[in-house]
Amino acid sequence: MQTNLTDTAAESIRQPEEEIKTHITKWGRLEGLPIILVFCGLIGVFMIAAPKTFLNYHIYMSFLSTVPPPLILGLGLTLIIASGEIDLSFPSIIALSGFVFSFLFKNYQWTWAAFAIALLAGVMVGLVNGLIITKIGMPSIIATLSTGFLWTGLTVVFSGGLSYNIAPLENEFIYEFFVHRLGGIFPVQSLWALAIAVVLWFILNKHAFGEHILFLGDNRQVARMVGVNTDWVVIAVFVLMGVLSAFAGLLLTIEHTTFWATQGSGFLLIVMAAVFIGGTSIFGGQGTIIGTFFGSFIVGSIEAGIVATGVQGFYTRVVVGLVLLIAISFHIFMEKPNKRALLADLLKFKKIQ
Repeated sequence: MQTNLTDTAAESIRQPEEEIKTHITKWGRLEGLPIILVFCGLIGVFMIAAPKTFLNYHIYMSFLSTVPPPLILGLGLTLIIASGEIDLSFPSIIALSGFVFSFLFKNYQWTWAAFAIALLAGVMVGLVNGLIITKIGMPSIIATLSTGFLWTGLTVVFSGGLSYNIAPLENEFIYEFFVHRLGGIFPVQSLWALAIAVVLWFILNKHAFGEHILFLGDNRQVARMVGVNTDWVVIAVFVLMGVLSAFAGLLLTIEHTTFWATQGSGFLLIVMAAVFIGGTSIFGGQGTIIGTFFGSFIVGSIEAGIVATGVQGFYTRVVVGLVLLIAISFHIFMEKPNKRALLADLLKFKKIQ
């Protein structure tokens, strides 16, 4: 009788422990959960430290206006890094696409045709990158660093280092279509960024092409042995990155109705930070669109939060670095089964003597 009671008590203890482990495992598998929690925590801190700013909807409308270009870049870079490659040339594509569009609009009053040609310029750069990497065998970090200098230099040469004012563009439908504010408040470009994020999430997680990207990043030799056309996958992801970079550059150019030769500078570090904060592995084989989405908003909100709390703006990079370390550590903790098991052990009930 005593033995039965002991067994029953032990079983009653094991069940809650198993439930804890099951719930932790279940939540840990939700894509982007760690970075979503970090984002919510960061916004909560800013709300407490600067309530006048972060309890007002205007700051969030500002984020929805400024974050989409780097977010779109980060989404494309997520696929690149997940495939085991890297792209350092996308800032040059921003400048090149902006120049092509502005030049054609200013001199020929083209709008949609200029937009399409600027996107094709991004396709061309991405294709060149992919061909250099796959056919010549040059490492992507060297190839894209070289082409980045090349296209930036050519853009400066073609533009004469001058900026283009295309203010009349505000009267064109293309302006309303891409950067208009719905109701005078909600930025349309945020909807474009969201649509791209949804499409790329399905590609990466539900389509064979996404499986090939992750397979390639995890083990290229094995991917080639099982029939994956690795060269085609690499070329495709770089062409996609070229198109997305051009589109981000066009959003910037259209919104500001201005082209300047250095408009792509400053994006490289913040975009890469957003991708890695989001949880994409630098070693390839793992990428998260949801993580990059919230990582971009974290990076985009930090500077505004710092300024709103009264801290000097040059602390921005210090905070970005700290958030990067915290987010990646939290991501590892939630994703690794042994880390989750440790948390379950800490929460388990006392055994009945």
